Amino acid sequence: MFPVKPLKPTFKSYLPPLQTEVKKSPQPTVRKLEAKLLPGEIVVNEVNFVRKCIATDTSKQDLWGKLVCTNFKISFITDDAVPLLKFQYRNKLLGEHDIPLTCIEQVVTVNDAKRKQKVLGSNQKLKFNPTELIIYCKDFRIVRFRFDEAGPESAKKVCLAIAHYSQPADPQLLFGFEYVGKRYYNPAGDKVNGVDPGGGGDGGGEVEGVQTPLFDRSSDWDREIKRTGGSEWRVCSINESYVISLSLPEYCVVPVSLADQDLKQFSIFFTGQRIPLWCWNHPNGSALVRMSTIKDMVQQRKLDQRICNAITRSHPQRSDVYKSDLDKSLPTIQDVQAAFVRLKHICVIDPFEESDEKWLSSMESTHWLEYVRSFLKHSAELVYMLDGKHVSVILQEEEDRDLNCVISSLVQVMLDPHFRSIAGFQSLVQKEWVMAGYRFLDRCNHLKKSDKVESPLFLLFLDCVWQLLDQYPAAFEFTETYLTVLSDSLWIPVFSTFLFNCPQQQAEHSREFARSKNIHLGDEKVLQFPSVWDWSQQFTAKDQALFNNPLYVGKSATCVQNGAVKTFKRTKKNYSSTLRGMPSLRNGLLSEQELIPRRNSLVLRLKPEFSLLKEPQESPSDQYIREWFSKPADLQGLILPQLLSSHIKLWKLCFLRWIPEAQINNGGYITAFHKVSVLADEIEMLQNRLRQYKGTPSTPGASPETERCKMYFRASNLSDTPPTPEYLTSSFPFSPVGNLCRRSILGTPLSKFLSGAKIWISTETLANETL
Repeated sequence: MFPVKPLKPTFKSYLPPLQTEVKKSPQPTVRKLEAKLLPGEIVVNEVNFVRKCIATDTSKQDLWGKLVCTNFKISFITDDAVPLLKFQYRNKLLGEHDIPLTCIEQVVTVNDAKRKQKVLGSNQKLKFNPTELIIYCKDFRIVRFRFDEAGPESAKKVCLAIAHYSQPADPQLLFGFEYVGKRYYNPAGDKVNGVDPGGGGDGGGEVEGVQTPLFDRSSDWDREIKRTGGSEWRVCSINESYVISLSLPEYCVVPVSLADQDLKQFSIFFTGQRIPLWCWNHPNGSALVRMSTIKDMVQQRKLDQRICNAITRSHPQRSDVYKSDLDKSLPTIQDVQAAFVRLKHICVIDPFEESDEKWLSSMESTHWLEYVRSFLKHSAELVYMLDGKHVSVILQEEEDRDLNCVISSLVQVMLDPHFRSIAGFQSLVQKEWVMAGYRFLDRCNHLKKSDKVESPLFLLFLDCVWQLLDQYPAAFEFTETYLTVLSDSLWIPVFSTFLFNCPQQQAEHSREFARSKNIHLGDEKVLQFPSVWDWSQQFTAKDQALFNNPLYVGKSATCVQNGAVKTFKRTKKNYSSTLRGMPSLRNGLLSEQELIPRRNSLVLRLKPEFSLLKEPQESPSDQYIREWFSKPADLQGLILPQLLSSHIKLWKLCFLRWIPEAQINNGGYITAFHKVSVLADEIEMLQNRLRQYKGTPSTPGASPETERCKMYFRASNLSDTPPTPEYLTSSFPFSPVGNLCRRSILGTPLSKFLSGAKIWISTETLANETL
């Protein structure tokens, strides 16, 4: 037997490599999973064998791959196929499972065994090995990763890296600086983005060949003055090199009657040295002006009189000036932030309820829609002053950098159809937000320094625009997809548009960063960051076509033929009265199918309410609005918001797109789908009872227990499902399946419903509900 013993280990030593190779066969695939990196992007930590949780009650739909943390994003790389992504747009800067670090709201680590969880901050220690990582995002996503098969130390390190790099201590640590330095400037320090080697710098984005003005030069302001007919206004350059005010642009528009020397003397009395700024001119000569408060009470009356006289002289009829103090008229930025937190809580944290009563009452308690209505209502009242009374309006706010941005923009969207085109709307945001010194860095809390200064005013503005778009779909060239993508771009720290508090801050940090990296700026004052308006940086031409509204009635509009974007002219004669806002009438009555409130259908429904008002009780602005609603629609003219509670809706595509229960096939309302599902459940139960009565077998899988507590909704028979189905959901063109993580949803998510399968949704909470 002795001679046999040497053979035994030899035999064993031959087989284990084969066994080991079989067991570790997935490893080569994992090693090939590498993150796609942008110029200037580096990997700071990573971990293999990570499971990304998808919105199901089981882990069968979960994805396996590698979790990578870079100085720009969290990237989950997987070879697993994610279903139902055929219609999703593709972002060139971000992958399907990527999350920009600036989009992270909170990083939570969990240890199942010890039943511990910890919210991680920058430079914090983690005393336990995490088994789970939950990422709460600013765009309402919740993404969850499991480390069941990953190395505990590697999992801990990647969690700490994510927490640290998502909370930079300095603006220059934001990824945009590294990206610009590597992509647009070569190692020798010579500027190369002037010739655009791989993409545009901070130039205006082109929309259908129309350049978006950035208002960083006097010529842009000159063209805007001529476009609006403000002949009594001029471009002022006293703030060149930001010698007067750090928060104002270098060029602004002031009355012709005010000399530069006078403005320099006045500036010291205004908060932040922000002198009155011209925003827009009405064809009747009225002007919209914004300014900060006057600090010196002794000088207040004198300066007010001087400013008002100058604005009056700029009016052809020498009309009076109306001043609106927004600090006294509107919710504070803290109120808006508190409402947003409550809104996020019911949309993200709380289980999504399909009951009308609870959902609507919860939504009302957030006050978000109430604030949306307040901003729209106040803007409409100022429209009356400009258009109805032909007087100029001064918007006054303590620092002129928050509420003034919202109201001035909304007033111009309502009054000027140019700002309802894509190029015009982009110029409006550039003029009234970016160059006017809105604090994007602080209000978006990119550095996560203080929650006290955070406030979603820009998102509130986009929500108000969406309300107008929802009420007048043919008046806007862009779609709600465009507005949603624009809100998402807030969290991509590549574009200078939403990265700084003011142009001066960009210039200051650009010079410091250029010196530290030995970058020669030449004649340029700032690093040439890309502009968000250059949409080719993020999307293909095909995806950008989703921005174009096919219902738009304007001077020019776009269409897509055989994949090519073409421009053609439209006139209102080409459209039916329904598209122009007129309701369809049968025998003088509204059609029962008129489910979406049209402009003139509102008039018919509001007549009883207006008739109840006595003449003395009707204010001039109410009368103006009532008379406006009684006239035929002019979508290329003035539009006013409909302000009844039924007209102000939740922007579902923005706030509910990550909730699986809200993703209805072919779109629609979750409450309507819920009622249909309950009805389908009752019909199926009655059919089974009828089969039992006739002695025929019931539906396969049905049972008395199922009938008592389950309902189902069949999308289509499996045999009817096409081989390559094309799915449209309420979140089109966003496909949430790979990005969802709602651990405690009721029943089966609707993602299975979309694949043509028969699904079951729990109705335990509806046991006592009757139809």
